[in-house]
Amino acid sequence: MKQILIVAATTGYQTRMFAEAARRLGMDVALATDRCHVLEDPWGDHAISLRLDDAGTAREAIAQAGPFDGIIAVGDRQTLLAAMVAEKLGLPYNSPASVEAARNKFLTRQRLLAAGLPAPRFFRLDMHEDPGEVARAAPYPCVLKPLGLSASRGVIRANNPVDFVAAFHRIGALLARPEIQVLREEQNRYIQVESFIAGKEYALEGVLIEGRLRTLAVFEKPDPLNGPFFEETIYVTPPGAPQRALIPSIEKAVRDTICALGLTHGPIHAELRHDGREPWVLEVAARPIGGLCAKALRFDGGMPLEELLLRHAVGEDVSHIERETCASGVMMIPIACEGVYEGVDGLDSALEIEGVEEISITAKFGQTLEPLPEGSSYLGFIFARGESPEDVRASLTGAHTRLRFRIATKLSVIVR
Repeated sequence: MKQILIVAATTGYQTRMFAEAARRLGMDVALATDRCHVLEDPWGDHAISLRLDDAGTAREAIAQAGPFDGIIAVGDRQTLLAAMVAEKLGLPYNSPASVEAARNKFLTRQRLLAAGLPAPRFFRLDMHEDPGEVARAAPYPCVLKPLGLSASRGVIRANNPVDFVAAFHRIGALLARPEIQVLREEQNRYIQVESFIAGKEYALEGVLIEGRLRTLAVFEKPDPLNGPFFEETIYVTPPGAPQRALIPSIEKAVRDTICALGLTHGPIHAELRHDGREPWVLEVAARPIGGLCAKALRFDGGMPLEELLLRHAVGEDVSHIERETCASGVMMIPIACEGVYEGVDGLDSALEIEGVEEISITAKFGQTLEPLPEGSSYLGFIFARGESPEDVRASLTGAHTRLRFRIATKLSVIVR
């Protein structure tokens, strides 16, 4: 029986999806998570308890729990530890240096610049610096990004020095929160400033096989993402007919970035913008797509993405596996306002929309909701399949319009 190590956060549906897929494949699953080490196996899954801010100790603890036939990381923070463990145990994986370059926005931009690849103007700003003087010299429009956060959290566009200073202080307040401070990430000391890249966004999901990129899907993000915040909503694959011609250039840009970063093995999730002339890589993460979004992808025989990646992790050949022929997509349901979640109406009606396959509401009753740029979650996910990308997008937006979320604010209950 193959033994797979999954390095993941304490909680999360994505972790459960990987663990369940591994068990369906008959693998022995070992979980390494950053849960409380004082409680004795509170979830009953015999997970290895570790602290991600003490990577050396965590690496030794995991290595002693082996041997393993493969390793996979779920989430950005977990990729570096997975790389360190794989290096110690001699398992195929990306090097720690390449993973660190991929997960650090500043290092990524430096690598792209050194390789002669398209990169916006950028610089790093310490949280203790005075933003007023820097704001006068910044390229406008520009985007401020906290180095240690992901999924558009804390990302704010500034069109002038007043916007810049306001964004700086807003990001600073976010980084000062206890739940972020406890992570002890060195990157959380910095904000990265980049010139804004206009154009439509795309995402590429792939897997590296002996250093070669195998593209699994290219997603179009049809909704404009121009700021001031950058909340993602709809992913559709394949892109619509006019944009499909861009796929070769998107793949080349991702391959070039992978080479510049030094990544060689395992899943990758890339984000790009295309300005009408060329693609600009925003990031190439050494992990799969986040949240429940992987449900938008199916492969030969209905195989989910998690199963494909697990097979690859333990050494199986997955180069011949193809994505289903129909179009598919997911909508991450945005949080429109701050408040307390009290429920949703219209689910049955939304599920009647042709092409809609599933609606998963992940918000819990009584949960405090917070929109971007401070928030880090969605209300849920809508999944659809259809003959064309246009059909899928219509299904997703049609279902969303039928949902009415009850969110209690300080003044009243708002239904959106």
